[in-house]
Formats: sequence, C-alpha cells, structure tokens
Amino acid sequence: MTKKPEELALLAESGRLLASVFALLDRTELVGRSTLAINDMVERFITQDLAARPASKGQYGFAFVLNASINEVVCHGIPSSADVLKEGDIVNFDITLEKNGYIADSSKTYCVGAVNTAAKRLVEATYEAMWQGIRAVRPGARLGDIGFAIERHAKRCGYSVVRDYCGHGIGREMHEAPQVMHFGKPNTGLTLREGMVFTIEPMLNRGRAKVRTEDDGWTVVTDDGSLSAQFEHTVAVTAKGVKVLTLRPDERR
Repeated sequence: MTKKPEELALLAESGRLLASVFALLDRTELVGRSTLAINDMVERFITQDLAARPASKGQYGFAFVLNASINEVVCHGIPSSADVLKEGDIVNFDITLEKNGYIADSSKTYCVGAVNTAAKRLVEATYEAMWQGIRAVRPGARLGDIGFAIERHAKRCGYSVVRDYCGHGIGREMHEAPQVMHFGKPNTGLTLREGMVFTIEPMLNRGRAKVRTEDDGWTVVTDDGSLSAQFEHTVAVTAKGVKVLTLRPDERR
C-alpha cells in the first residue's frame, strides 16, 4: 500500500493536472449548461490540452469522464443532455485522471448561481468535513481517526454521513487498498505509514444517511430526497504529515 518516491512524483503530477481541470470548471458559467456538455468539455481538456486519460471512462462499463450529481443525487450521477443546471442547484463533479500510468481522483460540489442558505451551509460543512479528515492524516495515525474527525464535524453541523461509500487507496489502479471510511472511532483501524496514497471523499446529507440506487444501476440518491454534497481529494502520507496531491490553486492552506 506504500508508494516509492518516484511513484509519488508521478501521482503528484496526475494530481496537479486534475487540479487544473477543476480550475477550468471554476471559470465556467454553469447556469444553463447540461451536464453532458460539461462532460464533453472536460474530456476535450483532459485529452487534448493535458495529453492525459480520463480514467473513469470505460471503468466498470461507465461511458463518461465524470460523475455529475445534482441536489439529492449523492454520487455516480450520469451526465445527460436533459440535465441542464439552473440557478439554485448544487452539483458535484467527480473526476479521475491518469497520466504516465498513475491515477488521481478528486471531486468538488459547486453552487450554481445563487443558492439558498441551507444548501450553501451543507456545501461548506462538507468541504470542512473533508479537511477535518485530511488534518488527521500523519504517520502513526489510524484510519479510524480520519473517519471520527469527519463524522464529528458532520454531526456538529447537524448532517448525516453516508456510510455506503468510502475513500480508497489509489495508484496504478483507481481502487486499491485500504478502504477509508468517513465514520469511525479514534485509535482504531489500519496504522498509516509514510508513502500511503488514498482518497478522502465524504458525502453529507441534510436528512438521513440512507441512500438508494436508481434503476439505471448507477445514480445514487438520498432515500428521503434531501440534499447531498461531497468533496474529495487524493492525499499522500508524508514523513511529517500529509500532502494533498489534488490541491487546487484556490486552496492554498
């Protein structure tokens, strides 16, 4: 589960390129655009401008380069020309990118135009929950410490944590060991070691944590119809703590 320095350098390059994809989305007017049009724009940018591969396309039979999850969609939303983003929506774009054989994975929930206070608070709390988990990463810490930090923040904000999906190791394959739960108890689980690389990607719901998969076999929605948000970064355990490999230009912390 640990990567060599040369592998970490390649993962960092994939992460840097993926961060530039989100910088492109940050500059994009989302209102009035379909999620399929955004998918196609991202595919062109990854393949033509970055000379990289969108790793999600073809993975497990998925036909697109990103997941587009709107409002009550928790994850795995399928891009569609019928799904046109409108003022007040929140939408998560989950994107993977492979360069030189190594994959980075990241997602961000966008507020489309002006959103109501409840939606904005959920998005902000989910983002901070991810960072609470990231701050728990260091050599000698345990996986349970990450999950505990995320769940504690979510509960303090009045939100539930989706338990059906988790973070994961990543490298040459999109999904490697270990699994990274977004709930847990301190000082439990696998001990973190320098060179480990994995994603932290909590999904928070305004309502209950229960989710269900729609008939298309992909789209996961909140069971009670409440809003859901997600953020994700790929991180590496370093000698002194953690490095966020997919850190975006607007996130210098």
